Amino acid sequence: MQINFLKKIVQNTAGEQAVKLVDLLYNKKDINEFLIAKKLGLTINQTRNLLYRLSHLGILSSIRKKDKRKGWYIYFWTFNVLKSLEVLEENINKEINDLKNQLSSKQQKRYYRCKICGREVNEESALLNSFTCSECGEVYELSNNIGAVEDMTKQIAKLDKELNYIRTEISIERDKLDKKLGRSMKREENKKKEMRRKNREKNLAEKKKALKNANKKKTKKKSNK
Repeated sequence: MQINFLKKIVQNTAGEQAVKLVDLLYNKKDINEFLIAKKLGLTINQTRNLLYRLSHLGILSSIRKKDKRKGWYIYFWTFNVLKSLEVLEENINKEINDLKNQLSSKQQKRYYRCKICGREVNEESALLNSFTCSECGEVYELSNNIGAVEDMTKQIAKLDKELNYIRTEISIERDKLDKKLGRSMKREENKKKEMRRKNREKNLAEKKKALKNANKKKTKKKSNK
């Protein structure tokens, strides 16, 4: 299910051609851009154009490494699953709000349609044109909004269901990230503890050495007397 959501946002952002990127990068890390171009059957410049469009939204991230033999830099790409789902959530929210506004308009206002060219306008526009189509001159007929209202209602329900799935996936990805950050912080804290322990041991050794040297000097002074 998750991979289908990711393909949807990639398609919405960079077009059908970029959908294959999901299969190439999903659950993988730091993939060579030249390998991606080869798999997609595109030139490196065409491939970079797709990658940059997705990275602009944070859907992809990259690291740069210098090719030791050729001397130029190569980018290695990784898919940002969480960011992709968040972008998709934002887009679907917008789509739902737009549909709700259209639905409200359909329910509260009257619309007129041209039976010849299919053009539909609201009552204000129809009145301005004396209820005749500005494209073909045919007289407008009052639209039956029942079908449109039913279709929009179904679309909204479908998108709401999809949005719930996406939010569940987002929650799962955030939990993974929190655990990963927790492990990272724990490792960092352990490193700091180890560093503090070594510093204490070093300071103690230095103090012992200084004390030993001081005792030697005292003993030497006594023997000289």
